[in-house]
This record gives sequence, structure tokens and C-alpha cells, in this order.
Amino acid sequence: MATVLIIGNGGREHAIAKAMLASPQVDTVICAPGNPGMQRDGIQTVAIDELDFDGLATLARQQMVSLTFVGPEVPLAAGIVDYFQAAGLAIFGPRQATAQLESSKLFAKDFMSRYQIPTADYQVFHDLASAQAYSQTAALPQVIKVDGLAAGKGVTVATTLVQTEQALVAAFATTDTVLIEGFMAGFEFSQMVLVGGDNYVLLPTAQDHKRLQDGDLGPNTGGMGAYSPVPQITPAIVQTTIQTIIEPTLCGLKAEGLSFEGILYVGGILTAQGVQVIEYNLRLGDPETQILLPQLQGDFYQLILDLLQHRQPTVSWQKSETYLGVVLAAPGYPNMPETHVPVPTLAGADYASVAGTPDHLVSVGGRVMMVTAKAATLAAAQTAVYRQLTQLSTGRLIYRHDIGDKGLQN
Repeated sequence: MATVLIIGNGGREHAIAKAMLASPQVDTVICAPGNPGMQRDGIQTVAIDELDFDGLATLARQQMVSLTFVGPEVPLAAGIVDYFQAAGLAIFGPRQATAQLESSKLFAKDFMSRYQIPTADYQVFHDLASAQAYSQTAALPQVIKVDGLAAGKGVTVATTLVQTEQALVAAFATTDTVLIEGFMAGFEFSQMVLVGGDNYVLLPTAQDHKRLQDGDLGPNTGGMGAYSPVPQITPAIVQTTIQTIIEPTLCGLKAEGLSFEGILYVGGILTAQGVQVIEYNLRLGDPETQILLPQLQGDFYQLILDLLQHRQPTVSWQKSETYLGVVLAAPGYPNMPETHVPVPTLAGADYASVAGTPDHLVSVGGRVMMVTAKAATLAAAQTAVYRQLTQLSTGRLIYRHDIGDKGLQN
């Protein structure tokens, strides 16, 4: 029987760990650093930081781990896969050079330009004055992006020149490379792909909800809820996405010596001009993972092993139900989340920034848990989730009340 190591401590990692533990080939799943909410599902946690590569590799050797799966983007960008591969340890994720497709917005936009992958027009700036001068003459809305990683919160969609000014000042306070993109109007969706060299497996489509408040108001967050599948993203649109984005991306990476075993996540948008790329990620999405992996009909561990060994897996996903999840966050999220706020326990929930004991959890960060449900229709899944939430002692935790509404619109 196999032991699997998951790197990370959030709801995404909780869902990955549960999927691995469901494999008949796996008897032990360790999550590092993990969180005490995971322990409710029989997942072991070890307090090793996700950037302590030496400590993680030592753990993998000591526990005879047969597979390590990297959840978050930060260790990928820092080169954990290169480190593990150099140590002869099996790991699923892109190497540092490939992870630039997420860790550098500039790298990603230049890559898309080279391979004619549809995306918004953009300009790059290295000083505030030139960015301000351009912004004053560019059409609104404008999308201001920080070049590096920002935990899903480094993007501002500015609808006024006052907002662009504020966003640019804030961006240049943290970096010397800022992009200003044209705004793309349309219907956003997440299309994730499990990759193993030339082989790949599409996950069902999903839609994330980035804004903090109902009606897509408030600041950007790491994600406040998701549902899958997405009615508006038809099989024909998925096929177009494969032909115009996914396959050209994988071919481009191979041409540049950057092919990999891991995840390609296309943050897509269906516009009047067709499907375009908002951004790439090189890991599973959070909160999408929590409503995607439960749809797999089969052995997730074997699926990943096949891709690591460049075998094309045989995979099926459920087709009859919709999965929907709502994220609960600490008051003050995303800017100043309060700590030590009580977090309820619920069977089946995926836990994130919590501390305490498995039976008495408290917040130590922003997003703390995700409540999910499945049903025959999107409307029924939405009703089921919010019914659970009304019966849960959520206290001062905050959440959106409209997850899934866009999918119900004609």
C-alpha cells in the first residue's frame, strides 16, 4: 500500500488528500503542513513549511512516500519540483522554469503572444510615471496586474481613472513590473488539465467567484465559491478551448523545453470574439478543486501515476449532477482577516486556514472552510448548500449568498 504526501494547508489540499485516500492503493496520506480540520478525515498532518524543501524531502524519504503532489503555487515557483527530482523523489508538478507561466504575468503574456494564443492586449511598465501617462489615455475599464504571485489578489479591474491611479500606486509599491491590460467582457470559466508530457486529461469546467461580496462586488479574493459543470460552457466551447488554447500552450511549452507533469489551469473567458485567456495557473484551483475531484469516477492516485509515467489514463467523470461549494472566511478578509474566530465542524467540509483541535477549530487566516453539495440540477445544488449553511453555526464568518447565480442565467 502507498503513502502519498500533499504539500500545502488549504481547502484544495484537503480535497486532494481525500481523493488520494479514496484510492484502493493508498493507505496513508500526509499533508504538510496541513491543518487540524484535515485530521477529521483521517489525513495525517506534519508541521513542515511548504518552502522547507529539505525537511519535506527528508519526510518523503523517511515515510517511504511513493508520490508527492504539490498544491499551492508558491513552492512551485520556488522550485520544489526541481529539488525533489534532483533527490530522485517522485513528484507531480511543473519545474520552476515552467511555473513562470503562473509566477510571472509578463512571461505568460509574452508566451501567449509568441504562440498566437488569444488574450487581452497589454502594455508593460517599469515605473509609475510612464504607467500613469499611458493609463490617462487608455480606454476604461483597465486591468492592472502585478507581475508576480499575489495569491489571486494581484489584479484590479479599474473602471475610473481614480481607481487606476490608486491601483498603479499600490502595485508599484510592491513591484517594479506592472501590466495594464485591455478589459475583456464575457463569461469567465476555469478549465483545468492534468498533464503528463504529451498526454493530458481534462477536468470538468468550473466557475470561480473571485469577488468578496454578492453581485461580484468588493475586492478580489482567492475565491469565494465555485460550481461545476458550467451550463454555458458547451462541449463545442470546450473543444475550441482545447484547439486554440490548451494544445497550443502544451506545444509551445514543449518547443521551449518546458514540458512537464502537473496541472495547466486556463482561466478562460468567453467573449464576443471567442474564448480568450485571462491568466494561466500551474496548479489546481482553490476553490474549484473541492467541487471537481469528487466528480472523478476512478482512482485519482493511479491517474497521477499514469501521467507521471507518460501513459494516457482512461478517465471518466460523472455526468448527471452539479457540484457547488461556498467558501466561509474570517471577518476582515481579504485585507485584515481576524484570527481566533470560531469555525464550525461539518462532515464533508474542506478546511483551510484553521488552528486548534479537530473538534474546536479557530481561524488563523482568511478562507477557513468550504461547504459543498451535489444535486441533479444547479438550482438544487445551490439550494442544498445554502440550506446546510442556515443550519450551521457560522457566527461571524462571512460568505456569499449568490454562488451559482450566473450559471442559472440564460
